[in-house]
Amino acid sequence: MQFAERLNNVETSAIRELFKLLGKPGIISFAGGFPDSTMFDVEGIREATNLALTEEPGPALQYGATEGYQPLREQLATFMQSKGAQDVASEQLIVTTGSQQALDLLGKTMISPGDKVIVEGPTFLATIQCFRLYGAQLISAPVDGNGVQTDTLEQLIAEHRPKLVYLIPTFGNPSGAMLSLERRKRVLELAVKYQTLIVEDDPYGDLYFGEAPPPSMLALSSQVPGSRELLAHCGSLSKVLSPGLRVGWLIAPPELLAKATMCKQFSDAATSTFAQATAAQYLKAGRMPGTLAHVRKVYAERALAMGNALRKDLGEAITFVQPQGGLFVWARLTGANGKVCDGNAFAKRAIDKGVAFVPGAPFYAANPDLATLRLSFATADVARIEEGVARLAQAL
Repeated sequence: MQFAERLNNVETSAIRELFKLLGKPGIISFAGGFPDSTMFDVEGIREATNLALTEEPGPALQYGATEGYQPLREQLATFMQSKGAQDVASEQLIVTTGSQQALDLLGKTMISPGDKVIVEGPTFLATIQCFRLYGAQLISAPVDGNGVQTDTLEQLIAEHRPKLVYLIPTFGNPSGAMLSLERRKRVLELAVKYQTLIVEDDPYGDLYFGEAPPPSMLALSSQVPGSRELLAHCGSLSKVLSPGLRVGWLIAPPELLAKATMCKQFSDAATSTFAQATAAQYLKAGRMPGTLAHVRKVYAERALAMGNALRKDLGEAITFVQPQGGLFVWARLTGANGKVCDGNAFAKRAIDKGVAFVPGAPFYAANPDLATLRLSFATADVARIEEGVARLAQAL
């Protein structure tokens, strides 16, 4: 068969390929980016499902508007308002099949073959694949513990004049970094100065462990005149409620939102109305704050346990910033005392010891740092985290 030439730009996810190795009995996995299924609010979702089928069974089971199920759009607008984006209205967002579809719609509507797009280095692997599928030339902007380095970002924008800049400002995947308040405002100023679209992806912002992070760039846009017209915001219930619902959303300027809606019509006509009706009832019932408080507590304990274990068992052989939220520890092997310093080699040795993680190289659009790796603390309890890190020390 003669496949589309665009497929030459992408390859199978390195993470998905790694999962094929995880069938080994007794393996401890720090590889996935999944929330812990034992913490899903099953009872709350069951009640929401029953209410969806009781109160509006027809609309819940019927085809729906491409823009989304209106009661859910209204609940999501209220949810965003509760997080500081006070002027978000239901007509300013569309519901997507996970935030991954929102990224795909942005790729379809904004990227032509050869267009330049700036992403963080490292960034979400699926975004690299998605944007490359549409022919983007990806440019990597460096990240530190406070998120993307805005001075370098400005240099890259000025030099390349990209079609858009894609950022995960709050507890990014894989970096775990949190963009500082000062840098968030600076990014918005750069958007206005260079008339460049900023895409803010925020699936992890509600998973903070201590103080709440700075407001989203969407919430801050009211402080930077002209920035709201150059900002798209992607949200998701996958990490905080359930990935199985596949409910995400896209907030964008009207013209972009209209184009994205048109492209969504061609993709799936509409996100599952049954899932949307369930999510709407769940948000309406007011259970989300309690759910978030619970998962924050558990993930905070696990993140602390992983950080302590890494410092204790791997010592100078590894460096990392202790995460303040999200699901990941982003680390770098130092090679101290002759220890292994290649993430790919370390991953193979770790599998042999019964523990898995994701090497860092695939998360870079360019110039990968081969010494990096991503560890997820989300799905293992404290005892398994400590045992898994001990196995990592043996693999070194």
